[in-house]
Amino acid sequence: MSGSWTLLLAVIAPVAGAAAVGLLGRRPNLREAASLIAAAVTFGLVASLVPTVLDGGRPAFLLLELLPGFSLRLHAEPLGVGFGLIASSLWFVTVVYAIGYMRAHHEENQTRFYLFFALAIATTVGAALAANLLTLYVFYESLTLATYPLVTHGGGDKDRAGGRTYLTILLGTSLTFFLLAMAWTWSLTGSLAFVDGGLFRDGNALIDGVTPGLIAVLFALFVFGAGKAAIMPFHRWLPAAMVAPTPVSALLHAVAVVKLGVFTILKISVYTFGIGTLAMVDAGQLLQYVAAATLLIAAVIAIREDNLKRRLAYSTISQLAYIVLAAMLANRFSILAGGMHIAIHAFAKITLFFCAGAILVSLHKTTVGELRGVGRAMPITMGAWLVASFCVIGLPLTGGFWSKWYLAQGALEAGEPLMFGVILLGSLLAMGYLLPPAIRAFYGPDPAAPLAVRARGAAEAPRFSLAALVFTAAVSAALFFAAPQMSRWLQGIEGIG
Repeated sequence: MSGSWTLLLAVIAPVAGAAAVGLLGRRPNLREAASLIAAAVTFGLVASLVPTVLDGGRPAFLLLELLPGFSLRLHAEPLGVGFGLIASSLWFVTVVYAIGYMRAHHEENQTRFYLFFALAIATTVGAALAANLLTLYVFYESLTLATYPLVTHGGGDKDRAGGRTYLTILLGTSLTFFLLAMAWTWSLTGSLAFVDGGLFRDGNALIDGVTPGLIAVLFALFVFGAGKAAIMPFHRWLPAAMVAPTPVSALLHAVAVVKLGVFTILKISVYTFGIGTLAMVDAGQLLQYVAAATLLIAAVIAIREDNLKRRLAYSTISQLAYIVLAAMLANRFSILAGGMHIAIHAFAKITLFFCAGAILVSLHKTTVGELRGVGRAMPITMGAWLVASFCVIGLPLTGGFWSKWYLAQGALEAGEPLMFGVILLGSLLAMGYLLPPAIRAFYGPDPAAPLAVRARGAAEAPRFSLAALVFTAAVSAALFFAAPQMSRWLQGIEGIG
């Protein structure tokens, strides 16, 4: 099969999976099997592009020609294929987790959940493989609409309120800032294509009519237009969406939504502006401080949050800011760090949400203050929490060490010692919001806890959910040893090879 047709099939496979889920809704085992098969097929299709991309190939597929110069087109390049692999692999893992969680928690509307989850992955893969800004924008907006029914899954007043905040901020930022930036880019360059080196330079000089100040303003419009990246002050949708079931939270934080936000910023930085252009005109200088402020403020809020899922929500906002900061620093080390952190944070953060959901299902506990002694009842779950926490913090022997290491090098190469300090301080703050739950859990049983909680391993998650969180925790650690492979892959991006 040619690489071009593989691109199309990688987007179609999740849609076919969604259709199968709808048809098999009354037969849960077959419905869930269809989700797993669709996820496996999607991952296999995206993975089949890897050898071609490693060899320098860039297959493309035209979906639709709207007008001359305005087309919906897919293509394969290292950043996009890597993101597609993350989304499709974690789709499979999340479905495995959801089989245990949704049944044990007696969630209603499970068919709707699996159906819209599949559609969300289809739009994510489409965005990952987008060949131009218009295609990216169409799939970006489609993901917002596909995930809205998941955010409001519970159907209560809080769910609907969370959904309104979700739609208002995500559609508001993209329709206001992103569309304007896209139209402005077209007017200046006559193109919306993603190209090596970006659209705004001819050799070593900016194209006619483009100034450093204009580049800085346009870049800021794109950054704030990618509201899914949760840069302050456009971050409130993320904690508001925590009303959704845990598998949905995992989708939002690790698999698709927020990752698409930071992926969008990275892809535009590399292929619309170009790393060399951003560095030459210092376009990200002011935005570095916005990312740094988001990183630190969200971390402090996370420390103060007692609700486990809200603590993780603010943790995500803080960790996403590392990736945005990587784009702002605009050099080979920082872009390498940003690409690696998308993958590494995805596995670590999904593990943390899986653990939070397991605690809810098994022990009906939702706050940090209730976790004392939980480590005795759920040693595997809380052990996985600890491993994932080490990864997010960036400790050695976990994948997070390398993304933080390269980002620190990127800050020094950019001549930004203040940002170097922010990166280190952010990791210290991460200890403050991720380690206390584990310390409480393993410190010792609460004397008031019921016997079932005191018995070792008495309340572990359903076996499907437990298998999923153990797997993602193991990958979070194993990625420490995969750094050379990740680095080699990302060096195929123009400007860091």
